[in-house]
Amino acid sequence: MAVVEDSEEEFKPQKKKPASEDDKRQSPLFRRKKITPGSLMKALIRPGAGEKKPTDGDQVIYHCTIRTLDGVVVESTRAEFGGSGIPKRQVLGKSKMILGLLEGIPTMLNGEVAMFKVKPELHYGEEDSPVSVADSFPKDDELHFEIELIDFSKVKVISEDLGIIKKVKEEGQGWEQPREPYEVKAWISGKSADGKMIFSHTQGEPFFFTFGKSEIPKGLEMGIGTMARGEKAVIYVTKEYLSQCSLIPSIEGIAEIHFDVELVHFVQVRDVLGDGRLIKRRLRDGRGEFPMDCPLHDSLLHVHYKGMLLNEEKTVFYDTRVDNNGQPLEFRSGEGLVPEGFEMCTRLMLPGEIALVTCPPDYAYDKFPRPDRVPQGAHIQWEIELLDYEKQKDWTGFNFREIMDDVENIKGTGNRLFKEGKYELAKAKYEHALSDFSTANVAAQIQLFHSIKRTKEQ
Repeated sequence: MAVVEDSEEEFKPQKKKPASEDDKRQSPLFRRKKITPGSLMKALIRPGAGEKKPTDGDQVIYHCTIRTLDGVVVESTRAEFGGSGIPKRQVLGKSKMILGLLEGIPTMLNGEVAMFKVKPELHYGEEDSPVSVADSFPKDDELHFEIELIDFSKVKVISEDLGIIKKVKEEGQGWEQPREPYEVKAWISGKSADGKMIFSHTQGEPFFFTFGKSEIPKGLEMGIGTMARGEKAVIYVTKEYLSQCSLIPSIEGIAEIHFDVELVHFVQVRDVLGDGRLIKRRLRDGRGEFPMDCPLHDSLLHVHYKGMLLNEEKTVFYDTRVDNNGQPLEFRSGEGLVPEGFEMCTRLMLPGEIALVTCPPDYAYDKFPRPDRVPQGAHIQWEIELLDYEKQKDWTGFNFREIMDDVENIKGTGNRLFKEGKYELAKAKYEHALSDFSTANVAAQIQLFHSIKRTKEQ
């Protein structure tokens, strides 16, 4: 069933693209070969605090003032020297940086101020320098770089162009992360790069939004999409990923925003088919981790459910707690015993979870025996509670006769599904029987070999 493959695919690690020749030449490892004794000198102006120093992959925030050896200021981030007053924010080993700072900043402690004397080949005069400057800049001269390391931290790079970066302040719980079209509640505030508060939504009720509806800036949504429930983080978003929305009515003149976020809660809402027709909305959390503890593969399931027509009255046509003597429904998935939309969604549930499923006719009862009060072409809602499930037993420890009996049962189910026209389900049953039998048969043959050997030894 496609829903199983899609859910497992989400959690597979992404393959990295091979580096091009240009990428290799710009790599820190390649560039460091250019460093010669005396090309980079350091003098301490003010000591820093602690013992830790930044390493590759860390985000560093620092002020930088560049002077000639005569003391003339060429460029600065500081307002008193004509700069913007906003410190630089870069990721070591990933941001485009001059080689002198790429090597020099990792020698500094937090809060430290140091002066680096840098020869041209280690700043903007480097051949194939990744950072360009104006023609009037003295890139062929030896220069002094005064650096104040304001802060450094481990970060997660979310966009390859470094337009979205996340710094975790407090880890969350679990593995699940929100995605379209999940419903999210979060405390959010935003500051400009110079520390001015742009907005704050940290009182009253948490800010509520739905993923994928452009209710928050694109970059912020991408950042929150990497967070776990309860996590606290700062998400740095540059203007390329900012968009006007209800959260931020105006973004004019804003170069970047530092969002302080606490992910309070999210409701899993899944567009199972990807076209908005079959929607599963979690009403109550279950036990375990999604999707590892879901019955993705064929299992014996126990559920309570209430079926409703999708009309104004929400007419109830079946309720296991009323119409089934209060007993839950027991069924095996993969055998076509419930409507396809019902099964696809229960495979994505955790034990104890309650979900509301909205289903189109072709995945409800138009291709399945219809209850008396369900008309042709009816859209359906099911409120489903997954009580528990039992995974299909494997054949470890079974003797050959027991395995063959189970194979016959699986084949019989496949034959029934084939006669009912449920060819994909039938095919899955046949393939399952063949695959498991091949594996078990080898084990059985090994077991038989050892039995014969023991007999001969007696």
